[in-house]
Amino acid sequence: MREHNFVVIAVAEESRGAETARQWIDLAQPSYPVLIDTEHRVADLYNMVNVPQAVWIDEQGRIVRPAETAGSHDAWRARNRTDGTIADSALALGEKAKRAYSDAVRDWAMYGAASRHAFSEQQARAHLALPDDKVALANAHFRFGFHLHSHGLVAQGDVFLQRASELRPESWNIYRQAMNLREIGPMGFAADDAFFARVEALGTERYYPPPDIEGYPTELGFKVET
Repeated sequence: MREHNFVVIAVAEESRGAETARQWIDLAQPSYPVLIDTEHRVADLYNMVNVPQAVWIDEQGRIVRPAETAGSHDAWRARNRTDGTIADSALALGEKAKRAYSDAVRDWAMYGAASRHAFSEQQARAHLALPDDKVALANAHFRFGFHLHSHGLVAQGDVFLQRASELRPESWNIYRQAMNLREIGPMGFAADDAFFARVEALGTERYYPPPDIEGYPTELGFKVET
């Protein structure tokens, strides 16, 4: 989409540093710039709580669409944790979400403010989730916990990381990166039962809230055990 003067900038939130993130960036071989944010400053600035999330910014630096789920779907929760299989219907939902979001981005790249997916200023404000005092306190706890970890004070840092997650339970970024700093699992969280238990506790609440995008699937895509 370069012919439309459109640029994608990806940001890897990786508390363990550039070398930890680099292996995944090299594997993806992106054609766009990838920044590495070890302190979660981008997430703080745009009030992001999960990955992948995206913010649309126009040529004047104005937010066209605030932070939102960028093409992912809760259908991944249908995956069998024992053998890794997933039903075709769940896979189809995931693909539909990716396609709907990608198509919306392409439409915006081509038509700019005239795109049906571009929010007006009023719509953007209505979709904007502003941080409150508790969020600010959680972010401060996370940053201080990270600082202590980076200076070898692991046990002390864990106290602040845990408190950050308690203050802001909706932030999967804070939760996963706290686990990442403790190096739980090969990807920081993937092998940890506590992570999946926390996801299962959501019930019908969304891990990936669907964005307000035409054609984006809103059904859960998995069965909730009662």
